[in-house]
Amino acid sequence: MSGVTVILFFTILYFLVKIKTLLKNRSELNRIPRPEDKNFIGGNSAHLQTSLDAAFKTFRDWAKLYNPIYSMTVLHFVVPCILHPDDFELILSNPKHIEKSDIYNVFHGWLGTGLLTSTGEKWLNRRRILTPAFHFSILQQFVEIFNKQTDDLVTTFGELCHQVYISVDNYIAQFTLKTIAETAMGTKLKFIKQTEIEYRQATIDMGQIASYRILNAWFVDSFINLFSPKYWKEKNAIKTLHNFTRNIIAERTQAFEKPHYTHDNHEVYKERKRLAMLDLLLTAKNEENSIDDKGICEEVDTFMFEGHDTTAAALTFSLMLIACHKNVQELIVEEIEAVTGELCKKPTFNDLQQMKYLERVLKEVLRLYPSVPLISRKLGEDLVTATGYRIPKDNFVHLQIYDLHHNAEFYPDPEKFDPDRFLPENTKNRHPFAYLPFSAGPRNCIGQKFAMLELKAALCGILSKYILEPVDTPDTITLILDVILRTKDEIKVKFLPRF
Repeated sequence: MSGVTVILFFTILYFLVKIKTLLKNRSELNRIPRPEDKNFIGGNSAHLQTSLDAAFKTFRDWAKLYNPIYSMTVLHFVVPCILHPDDFELILSNPKHIEKSDIYNVFHGWLGTGLLTSTGEKWLNRRRILTPAFHFSILQQFVEIFNKQTDDLVTTFGELCHQVYISVDNYIAQFTLKTIAETAMGTKLKFIKQTEIEYRQATIDMGQIASYRILNAWFVDSFINLFSPKYWKEKNAIKTLHNFTRNIIAERTQAFEKPHYTHDNHEVYKERKRLAMLDLLLTAKNEENSIDDKGICEEVDTFMFEGHDTTAAALTFSLMLIACHKNVQELIVEEIEAVTGELCKKPTFNDLQQMKYLERVLKEVLRLYPSVPLISRKLGEDLVTATGYRIPKDNFVHLQIYDLHHNAEFYPDPEKFDPDRFLPENTKNRHPFAYLPFSAGPRNCIGQKFAMLELKAALCGILSKYILEPVDTPDTITLILDVILRTKDEIKVKFLPRF
């Protein structure tokens, strides 16, 4: 038997085994209820290939109709969508299910395989390097930067508050972008307006392109994506994003490599006892050889995106909801004054830790509007759901956080904004996996304490100077399908000087 014949024989055998496994898995997964397939190629996912706002609504309708589980189909794939906290716990608490699903491949051109998208030893190594960057002792020192950047934001709102309303999205995004750069990256961004606008727009474009590729699942494959109608738009967006972050890395590297440089004499790092994120990465490269230049770029891209965009979404929705609930707004202001002793006094780290009512408000904002509405995993072993469905190993599952947070079984009157849901007496009997704005388990959000501190500091500064009045409300906004929860149009709020 010739070598070519042997190769051909084993190739055919390999594909026959793969097809047999696929058909067996499909048979198992077909037991899970699902919306009717629209066509052979697109399956029921074809129902979502409409506008981004219509697709978002369809997801919500399916969640209500098929709770606690349903499946999506496209081509030969069946992907279960998880809606119940029992199943969230089975997946997120099991380290065998730690690998992200292939839908995250749509981010590889932009983020590479950094902490968000990597797996195995690479993910463990990156998590080990980066965890100290979010230690409470360094977070304490970030509060001064949060307060300073909040002052700049408050000044901007002061210049605009004579208007009937302010569309807040871009101003909030600029605030969170400058904050993550100065804290985690140790770089004070000297914004050129056009550069900031281009970076922000490229971030939004990438979210929408990623959603398009996921809904048209054949474009998740990097080769087939070459033929996508959005391919060149994606390439241009990635170029803009990379140019922005490479400039940050170059500036920080130059300072880091100065002959007499110490962390104590750098303007951003004065009196800082621990290294922030980018300096940790540079140290890991220079002293441990545990990361290279490409790895540093991956993590900076990841954290500049996640560290500004998710927090910006949370703060934007917070302003809208606080404006819509005057009683909540007054209670926050009372707490700020009681804790700091003076309304316009800058809060310290300990002050922010004591603001328990404000924390409950933010938790309720993130329940209603989780910044990341969906995550996805690849199963590392067979899973039997709480309702008895078997999902074979290596299958993907989508975990619908938005729908979990709007489940009336765990949150009566789920569309109502009620910070008291998070009083200790109201949470003690709630399912521990019914609230997951920062995910859970080994791959939970590494920056969740950072984000909460930043949100608290920003709201303290804004509410000490302005009374918020509603323009947009939950009934007037339209949510769209995206990797980060967004609205179709910018959110509008009216700002009235408090004094």
